[in-house]
Amino acid sequence: MHKLIVVSQPDKWPIMVDHTTIISSQDYLTKPEYAYLKSARVFNLSDQYSYQSKGYYVSLLAKARGHNAIPTISNLVDLGEKKLVKIVSEEFEDEIQKSLKNIKSQEFTLSIYFGQNVAQKYKELSSLIFRHFQIPFLRIVFKYTTKWNIKTIKAISASEIPKEHLDSMHGFASQYFSKKRYDTPKLSKAEYDLAILVQDNDPASPSNPKALRKFVELAEKMNFYVEIISPKDLYRLSSFDALFIRQSTEVNNEAYAFARKAVQDGLAIIDYPDAILKCCNKVFMAEALQKNNIPTPKTFIVHKDNKKEVLSFTGLPCVLKSPDSTFSFGVKKANTKEEFEILTSEMFKTSDLIIAQEYTFSEYDWRIGILDHKPFYACRYFMAKGHWQIYNWSADKKDDQDGSADCFPIEKVPGHIMKAALKSAKIMGKGLYGIDVKEVNGKALVIEINDNPNIDAGVEDGYYGDEVYTAILSALKSRLNSKQDS
Repeated sequence: MHKLIVVSQPDKWPIMVDHTTIISSQDYLTKPEYAYLKSARVFNLSDQYSYQSKGYYVSLLAKARGHNAIPTISNLVDLGEKKLVKIVSEEFEDEIQKSLKNIKSQEFTLSIYFGQNVAQKYKELSSLIFRHFQIPFLRIVFKYTTKWNIKTIKAISASEIPKEHLDSMHGFASQYFSKKRYDTPKLSKAEYDLAILVQDNDPASPSNPKALRKFVELAEKMNFYVEIISPKDLYRLSSFDALFIRQSTEVNNEAYAFARKAVQDGLAIIDYPDAILKCCNKVFMAEALQKNNIPTPKTFIVHKDNKKEVLSFTGLPCVLKSPDSTFSFGVKKANTKEEFEILTSEMFKTSDLIIAQEYTFSEYDWRIGILDHKPFYACRYFMAKGHWQIYNWSADKKDDQDGSADCFPIEKVPGHIMKAALKSAKIMGKGLYGIDVKEVNGKALVIEINDNPNIDAGVEDGYYGDEVYTAILSALKSRLNSKQDS
């Protein structure tokens, strides 16, 4: 993908960036070679962003040409919406009050350059606002009445930056454009930039450190530049071509926000926000599996008015699931009617609906990894030591928190297991899924459809090795190539 930094006067722009072309606003707007680029990322640092100025048209024409612009035309238009300013003021209120509490005047102006301010004490507030608006140069005026509120937010041009701030701005720009290093050398001419989202201390990380190193190693061999990014790097996402999510996913956590923004900015992605929405809610999953005639254990969607009917349908023991439970968090087993009453009462405090399912014993669950409708690995997960689930998060020893696993060639997976897995993944559409299937009395019962399934070194790669990693990386590259060809 071509990368362009668009400025009003290239000869006065002091920062050179590897593998990036610095051009003038006039050239981007008028020269045919830029109009006909099939794929480009445009950093619009023009001297004017006002309506119908050159800077305005750079972002507008980037959208028309299918280029990814920072800021987008929507970013620029959003600043004129008074309602949006009010929403931002309310959303960041805690940080605003905390950051400005020692200011004695009634008005304060904060200048943000690539997400930073010249004063370190405003670092968090600057970063928050920049992540929201994605505009390189911002000026925010705050006013104090009974508390601090945002009065105005304005996109400024490079020409409006005070001389005493220029050195700092240039330093912030260098940090923004020079990507953080991982533990392998950068390719000199990478075809695409790939971000892998990882959360430190993730309690249920979908890939262990060795697997992440393997992804980086193989991706660089496939001509990707790869960077491990954190939830704090949302503001930088637009500078990448592709995103691979390797942190636990929930609708209300950072992973979903990254997925949404990746789609908005035209990045290739695994996995899609729609997959997170669907798979992270057990109520949707239960309804979808039932509607598509996919065999499951007896399943009941429970609310306060029908909970007396549950046990006559599921029997005891009964498995209870919070709608947004992941990695066995929020999944409980009621062995008695009394336990059922206690657990359901507790779960109803956070959700109007919960899932009840008959308990079906098996020594292991099948996990079929499916990528874009095709199986690419198959595992059996055995139950944790002395426990009824694969994961036992309350185990005293870390080694006892999960059970053992083994891997199989896809062609050796029983036909009825594979058929149930493929049919289940089809409900969710294109993407990366792990389908959990139990075999009970010779019948395949689908337990769960997981977005963002585990890819751990020493587990899911146990039979196919590096092919598991390259399948995912190839899928991302295929998405990118198809965009360029369209």
